[in-house]
Amino acid sequence: MSEGRTSKAVLIAGPTASGKSALALELALSAGGIVINADSMQVYRDLRIITARPTHGEEARAPHRLYGHVDAAVNFSAGAWVSDAAKALEEAQAEGRLAIFIGGTGLYFKALTVGLSVVPPIPAQVREDVRARLEQNGVEALHAELARRDPRAAERLNLRDRTRISRALEVIEATGRSLLDWHHEGQPPLLPKDSYRAVFLAPERDELYARIDARFDAMLGAGALKEIERLAARQLDPLLPAMKAHGVPALMRHLRGELSLEDAAAIGRADTRHYAKRQFTWFRHQLPEFEWVKLEEARGWLAAAVNATRDEE
Repeated sequence: MSEGRTSKAVLIAGPTASGKSALALELALSAGGIVINADSMQVYRDLRIITARPTHGEEARAPHRLYGHVDAAVNFSAGAWVSDAAKALEEAQAEGRLAIFIGGTGLYFKALTVGLSVVPPIPAQVREDVRARLEQNGVEALHAELARRDPRAAERLNLRDRTRISRALEVIEATGRSLLDWHHEGQPPLLPKDSYRAVFLAPERDELYARIDARFDAMLGAGALKEIERLAARQLDPLLPAMKAHGVPALMRHLRGELSLEDAAAIGRADTRHYAKRQFTWFRHQLPEFEWVKLEEARGWLAAAVNATRDEE
């Protein structure tokens, strides 16, 4: 691409362990692109191994952005990611490079292509008060409180969903408005319609689950347990997103002597498989504009997508 030319974007989504990262790197090398992370766990610098982030060697081969740039103590939000993604997109455009967004977090891709609700920042004291009540009184009591103050939001939430119940209560407490109301008022999409090509990698389920299991075992072999041990030593709030990454809670239980490593790994593998199943469902219903392709068809699809973006420029 010539210098100063405005770039288009290619979006590569898919379930965990579907081969997205390798394809994104290949595309970046062949098309002169910048790989921009759209995975909510790979943003955390503490979680390189357990989230299967690109290696240092892979990152050195092509520009990578938004990987490992957030501390695990931060409650990183989709809104914060969009702000960072906008800067990465501006960088790609300024350099005339293809922006390649790659990941499995549906909400990030929805923010890119549809837009995102904008909730004001929640004061730390409000968040701490809500979490203290959660720990002291339990999730059922917190849900009952939410039902009194925001019955519409409470009705939509699972009675055991600690994170979403806490979030909804924080919002009503801090802003006086329901989280549902904020969802109706949002910012426009970062990528306007017709400015991108979007693909969802859809491997056969049995093949994908085998890849997930093998990758989890490989991560353990690469030092994931030591990584989790360092994270556990920080004694962070267990409700923080980084503390709930797939495999992290079970491996922490192993480190506390509550589970054997074999049992912890089995839980980690199962949790990851269940997450992959939810990713299929979420993208199918929430982002129908993504074209679903088999892994073996992806290279051809990406080549055609890149050629199309060049023809449009």
